[in-house]
Amino acid sequence: MLALTKKDLSLLLVVAVITLAAPIILNPFPSGSGMSQFNAGYPDLMQRFVIYGIFAIGFNILFGLTGYLSFGHAAFLGVGSYSAVWMFKLLSLNVIPAIMLSVVVAGLFSVLIGYVSLRRSGIYFSILTLAFAQMSFNLAYSVLTPLTNGETGLQLSLNDPRILDGASAATYPNLFGAQMNDSTTIALGNWSFTFSVGYYLCAILLLLAFYISIRIFRSPFGMMLRAVKSNQQRMNYTGLNTRPYTLAAFVISGMYAGLAGGLLASMDPLAGADRMQWTASGEVVLMTILGGAGTLLGPVLGAGFIKYFENIFSKINEGVLQAWFAFMPDGLQDFFVAIIYPFVGKGWHLTLGLMFMLVVIFLPGGLVEGGQRIGRMFRRKSRSETPDGKTTPAE
Repeated sequence: MLALTKKDLSLLLVVAVITLAAPIILNPFPSGSGMSQFNAGYPDLMQRFVIYGIFAIGFNILFGLTGYLSFGHAAFLGVGSYSAVWMFKLLSLNVIPAIMLSVVVAGLFSVLIGYVSLRRSGIYFSILTLAFAQMSFNLAYSVLTPLTNGETGLQLSLNDPRILDGASAATYPNLFGAQMNDSTTIALGNWSFTFSVGYYLCAILLLLAFYISIRIFRSPFGMMLRAVKSNQQRMNYTGLNTRPYTLAAFVISGMYAGLAGGLLASMDPLAGADRMQWTASGEVVLMTILGGAGTLLGPVLGAGFIKYFENIFSKINEGVLQAWFAFMPDGLQDFFVAIIYPFVGKGWHLTLGLMFMLVVIFLPGGLVEGGQRIGRMFRRKSRSETPDGKTTPAE
């Protein structure tokens, strides 16, 4: 089925179930309870989960398979966003043409950058991609102001022509009339679940992107990319030109980033130069490494992990901490608040950095390796048990 092995098909089905049921799974705590702030089942955050998951899946095709570490992938994210907003302004607020244009433009842009950058490898390749990304950021921020609107960002206007929409055009990006910010909330007791049009469009595209990633990983092309990562110099000695393969991987990865950028603009029709900064490129690197570079599921896990804890830690302010430790005597309460406060709120980057360090130190293979270790532990325990319930020494 779908030309996938049984294992890959099972993985795809698991991702599909989790993704489609996310509005329920990510809302485990009742609304209004003290734990409800840890819920993540609202549309804006769920959309970021899947959009940055697509971004990380594409980056993993380049970094995870070929070993080429790019510090400039945010350039393609930004180009995709600008392309989508211009499509909204000039042609139609329907998201399909905008998303298609963002993928095509990002692909063409990645051909140009990849052709130059892939003449070098290792740290020199990383520096070249970083340089191109910063050049793109500065061009968008200042030089190309007529196209990008500079630091203010490109956004929709009532004066936009929108040739296909005409006078009765919708006021927000839509999918054949269904606006991306349309949502339905279902209340079940003290729980409420929000189902959003925009989220499910992003979720379907995530599943498609994940399926394509599986096919690439299992294809002869994917095996060639792994060979490049293993020993590119030895392949060159055999007379095989590896540059077309690495360029193809770079372009595919850039198109994934363009898709993510187009979806960001579709969910929030604004494109700014900040999406092209080096910090955005570093974020996708962290997502991929944190989840597990070179694995299928790792980038999605890493993207969800970072975006979830970024949201949670940034919301915890001094008032929340005071409420948490209200049961303590005043002096002890103030002490714990003073200790924890630098790590949350505005200091959430510090906590996320510490978590990243712990994962890298103790789980070099990322969160996927952690899941594999837990699975092996349970399998070892079940094998060590005899039928009568007694245990025997594990070999």
